Amino acid sequence: MEQVEQPTSEMKCDGPLDVAAAQEPLMLTGVTEGQSSPRTDLNTVQILEATTWVAVQEGESASSDCGGMSDLQEPSSASGEEVEGSETSDATGLEVSPGSKGSWGATLQNGDGTPQESPQQNSDTPVTAQMFPDPLQNPSLSLSDQLRLGRDDPNSMGLNVECRICGDKASGFHYGVHACEGCKGFFRRTIRMKLEYERCERACKVQKKSRNKCQYCRFQKCLALGMSHDAIRYGRMPEAEKKKLVAGLLAGEKLQSSSGADLKTLAKHVNTAYLRNLNMTKKKARSILTGKTSCTSPFVIHDMDSLWQAENGLVWNQLNGAPPNKEIGVHVFYRCQCTTVETVRELTEFAKNIPGFVDLFLNDQVTLLKYGVHEAIFAMLPSLMNKDGLLVANGKGFVTREFLRSLRKPFSEIMEPKFEFAVKFNALELDDSDLALFVAAIILCGDRPGLMNVKQVEQIQDSILQALDQHLQVHHPDSPHLFPKLLQKMADLRQLVTENAQLVQMIKKTESETSLHPLLQEIYKDMY
Repeated sequence: MEQVEQPTSEMKCDGPLDVAAAQEPLMLTGVTEGQSSPRTDLNTVQILEATTWVAVQEGESASSDCGGMSDLQEPSSASGEEVEGSETSDATGLEVSPGSKGSWGATLQNGDGTPQESPQQNSDTPVTAQMFPDPLQNPSLSLSDQLRLGRDDPNSMGLNVECRICGDKASGFHYGVHACEGCKGFFRRTIRMKLEYERCERACKVQKKSRNKCQYCRFQKCLALGMSHDAIRYGRMPEAEKKKLVAGLLAGEKLQSSSGADLKTLAKHVNTAYLRNLNMTKKKARSILTGKTSCTSPFVIHDMDSLWQAENGLVWNQLNGAPPNKEIGVHVFYRCQCTTVETVRELTEFAKNIPGFVDLFLNDQVTLLKYGVHEAIFAMLPSLMNKDGLLVANGKGFVTREFLRSLRKPFSEIMEPKFEFAVKFNALELDDSDLALFVAAIILCGDRPGLMNVKQVEQIQDSILQALDQHLQVHHPDSPHLFPKLLQKMADLRQLVTENAQLVQMIKKTESETSLHPLLQEIYKDMY
């Protein structure tokens, strides 16, 4: 590829970013300054333990910013029946520690922290093969199997019925009705926090895939079917289910609302963790977008030429995994993946600093990140956007919306839904302290599939939601309905993530030159 001369003079920020005047390039990436490329050989479990990355690509050396495309498997865990909420679960943690000959070794631990015996590993075997055995030889070691630990077994419960509200699998008799974990949690939060939803006259159909679209109609259906905080209807319930219901009710009675001082402390702690671990805050992004900063103006990416200029060092290091001779849409797709991978790393560090997160079973931490990171990313993305484009590479570049629209389908469809969401989300005028609590609440969501200890996750999220509600009342006194609006945005984000996952899977199947980053393969696997 021909080297494009870099501009000899820098454009200074003396006003809001003028896309038409700048006519220079952007992207979707996030390699930390001082690093040649992020590591990508570790899966979500290892990120929780080590939070490092390496690039590994099929048939190539580890040189790509985006990393390899091979499937990664979850480390094995102890076998045994898992009981939801049990503190004596057999769930296994993975402690990564430096091994001999400069490699990484894996030490499996029981739930009480004692080491487990493991087969002797051959030092000549590649480290990824040592830590992630062939799933064909032992299918129980796959990530999906790890995430399914602790799910209710209908046979052991003597119950196999649908949720009366949405049709999903019922996990028990909740508030007088057979309901799934999602509808149970939704009803409980609505009652406990006295939420009022915007009235809807459309009588929306509440189903598993659409239950988050209209919270008003969902709550009305809960009431119509007899859900009540005081309702206890045993009927011909199996004995095991009766015990489970009573235990759940007793546990619920023990939940006490946190004091105002405790909530304020929690909000401060979460905000500090957010600012410390997220490189591009909203405050920093808005100062760049509006020109209210003394830094050099971002390089504007608006066409193919400006994109290659950016690739030659003006914005980021050249991406070896998707060389410039590849189609521009494919190149942008890889850059999107690189940005996502880096943001997942940042969110993992943030999550580890949310009070209570690291106290969860390791498998639950993985599950919460697997299902929550894309919702969190799409909640933070509007901070980097205006109606004309978005910042990339920690503010060094700005990609125009029109350029992204000009890509051929399906690549042109990747970012447009995010811009449409951003316009509405930015109208709420949230700041970083609001976003910190909102993102934390997204990550700590108790209705994710495969959680082993739902109640523990729900308790953490409840505290975060209470802190968010109090925080919004203090800092947005003129927006009394902001809290329920944000809850609706959580539902909108789920729909956005679902559509994004479907698009990514379609690109993966129909575009022969594209591959999916191994970490993203793990996240998307069995999700939809």
